[in-house]
Amino acid sequence: MFRTKSVEQSIRDTEEPEHGLKKSLSALDLTVFGVGVIIGTGIFVLTGQVAKETAGPATAIAFVVAGVVCGLAALCYAEFASTVPVAGSAYTFSYASLGELVAWIIGWDLVLEFALGTAVVAVGWSGYIRSLLDNAGWKLPDVLSGTDVAEGFGFDILAFALVLVLTVILVIGMKLSARVTSVVVAIKVGVVLMVIIAGLFFIKAENFKPFIPPAEKQESGGGWDAPLVQLMFGYEPTNFGVMGIFTAASIVFFAFIGFDVVATAAEETKLPQRDMPRGILGSLVICTVLYVAVSIVVTGMQHYSELSVSAPLADAFKATGHPFYAGLISFGAAVGLTTVCMILLLGQTRVFFAMSRDGLLPRFFSKTHPRFHTPYRPTILLGVLIAIIAGFTSIEELATLVNIGTLFAFVVVALGVLVLRRTRPDLPRAFRTPLVPLLPVVSVAASVWLMLNLPVETWLRFGVWMVLGVVIYFVYGRSHSRMARENR
Repeated sequence: MFRTKSVEQSIRDTEEPEHGLKKSLSALDLTVFGVGVIIGTGIFVLTGQVAKETAGPATAIAFVVAGVVCGLAALCYAEFASTVPVAGSAYTFSYASLGELVAWIIGWDLVLEFALGTAVVAVGWSGYIRSLLDNAGWKLPDVLSGTDVAEGFGFDILAFALVLVLTVILVIGMKLSARVTSVVVAIKVGVVLMVIIAGLFFIKAENFKPFIPPAEKQESGGGWDAPLVQLMFGYEPTNFGVMGIFTAASIVFFAFIGFDVVATAAEETKLPQRDMPRGILGSLVICTVLYVAVSIVVTGMQHYSELSVSAPLADAFKATGHPFYAGLISFGAAVGLTTVCMILLLGQTRVFFAMSRDGLLPRFFSKTHPRFHTPYRPTILLGVLIAIIAGFTSIEELATLVNIGTLFAFVVVALGVLVLRRTRPDLPRAFRTPLVPLLPVVSVAASVWLMLNLPVETWLRFGVWMVLGVVIYFVYGRSHSRMARENR
């Protein structure tokens, strides 16, 4: 269960003609992927919501705190991705350092994280497109608008179609995916910058007072929806005040989810030792700056107590008499979600492909396309399944599973850096995480703290999924593993 797969063996596996991926990505491509998946509706919705309910104008500080937590994890990811440039991200890193069972668990976790993330984002994209169509005077029939609109049977045809189109793009090739992403990200970032620049002219200094509002106790019934930390230690999270900033950080952290997907493309990068750290850290820095700027604009345009929760940035522009920018924000959010959906789907297929190549899932899925050199079999399978899920259910209540899955991956990667430094100090490392062991330990502590702030019901659902994964490993994966066959 705890046998490890050497880094050398992992790299040799990528050189098999039928099981290797084409190297076509640069540092710029990776940075674009990172920005493309991180910036979604969170930048247009979450900033104002947290400002109104949790931190006030100090939301900008909360974004910095969340960015630092992600930065700690990103430094660990950068070392692994440059040392073990193989598809699979945290799954591959765990296999090389912590053993097969841990690798399976984290791989199983990532499959859930990316699948649910893709479906939820596709449904959100559909909502924005329907809104834009309604504004243009075109209305889809309720039965094709999703279960949240139709009474009784409903199918979200837009979410379903989006996932299928993105599946085709991913099958054709990574370079095409990178080009599509580059165009969409350029539009999305352009919209964000226009909103920031325009908003600067409507900022009023009095709206920033008080910058850190007085602390208020959160109202919680202590049930399944209460944070786990409250039930374990009796700690009661606060809104506003200094501690409210950290409570807000645990919420806005979710706006950063996705930068770890960049690491799944390590095998398809031309110079992974140099470009993976640049792509991971570069995308995180860019997004942190944009998030902080947007939070300053939205709290400066309207007093935090007057912000709307559903569409705070758009409504702030309406309140100042500029509805044009509200429409621009909806357009930017709709365009932006396209890349988020595609890159999450890309990440899942690469993890699935890596697990299949190792024999933990059927090897049938580990063959690449003879022409495009992409993992077309898992891409088609997962694309169709996720398209169906997105078409038939809104699954917002499962979205927090994406968050706990990401944080769990952060913990495993940070621990993996510590273990591999000790067991394989001889490995050439193009990028080295600084301040080891202090920085990985702090990264683990920060991630665990944010996990403890998630509801108890999220932990229960996550636990059920993990137990199911362990059962599958012992029934199938353990005996079919390539490592098991080679050791016989």
